[in-house]
Amino acid sequence: MWKYLSWLQKNLVWSIPLSMLAGLVFGNVSDPAFLRSAILPLTFLMVYPMMVTMNVRDLLHPGGNKLQGVTLAINFLLMPAFGYGIGLLLFPHQPMIRLALLLTSLLPTSGMTISWTGFAKGNVPAAVKMTVIGLIAGSFLAPVYLKILLGAVVEIPLMQVFLQIALIVFLPLVLGALTRSWLISRFGEQEYNQQIKPKFPPLSTLGVLGIVFVSMALKAKSIIAHPDMLPNLLLPLVLIYAINFFVSTIIGKMLFTRNDAIALVYGTVMRNLSIALAIALGVFGEKGTDAALLIALAYIVQVQAGAWYIKFTDRLFGDSGSGSVSVA
Repeated sequence: MWKYLSWLQKNLVWSIPLSMLAGLVFGNVSDPAFLRSAILPLTFLMVYPMMVTMNVRDLLHPGGNKLQGVTLAINFLLMPAFGYGIGLLLFPHQPMIRLALLLTSLLPTSGMTISWTGFAKGNVPAAVKMTVIGLIAGSFLAPVYLKILLGAVVEIPLMQVFLQIALIVFLPLVLGALTRSWLISRFGEQEYNQQIKPKFPPLSTLGVLGIVFVSMALKAKSIIAHPDMLPNLLLPLVLIYAINFFVSTIIGKMLFTRNDAIALVYGTVMRNLSIALAIALGVFGEKGTDAALLIALAYIVQVQAGAWYIKFTDRLFGDSGSGSVSVA
């Protein structure tokens, strides 16, 4: 089983589109309504394994304040502004699509932040810290941003959003920390890091593929009836990710060393689509399926963009021997 799960995780450029296609077929030939009951378990499967591998104590590591501050500014000032503006420009009369674009822009960093930073030989410790800070900050700020920016056109059940985030972020975070602590005390830190920890990300990938399948299945009949829907939704996503990569690359080259610049790019471009999906489907119900479809498509854009960008990191920032980890 681990062999197949590992393949799915390492080949997201194929496994996510295949999951979407399977959901499209299934939703078109059957009534997928019963799949709604799987949303919460799949969400937990997405988030909990990621939390087991996350060490909140990384926040206590000294240094890197400038890098983390710039990352926060991009993630919670620039990108929400772009996401909101593009939604208002392209979808003025489709509030749930605007909601999806805002959610995508609001919730930064995921396990992919750390993975891609490592693949590009960037500052991995800084990327880990970005992931923890982004997860916590985004969880508190998302409901406030949604209420302020979209509260006039979409009914935002603020308390329900907070409760959903508590259920899908903070509960798994606590359980993950307890699980991590128990595993280390039981097996030792070396065995945990080498043998046990690598098994959790593939489990999270299984949850991602499951929730993407459900999202597509629930909208399958609408997609088949309106085949232009997908290209129209892909356009703003490509635009947002292109802007994000461009802005983060320029700022990274101007302010930081190679390794820190790469961490900055992947710490701002990789969005936490799992939590965005969970909020869209868990809080907004039937109305949230439109938002969930766009967020599911964002997986394709994000994975493809992350994979292609890594091919240009040496050209953009110099080879891995030319950078160093700063403590700015």
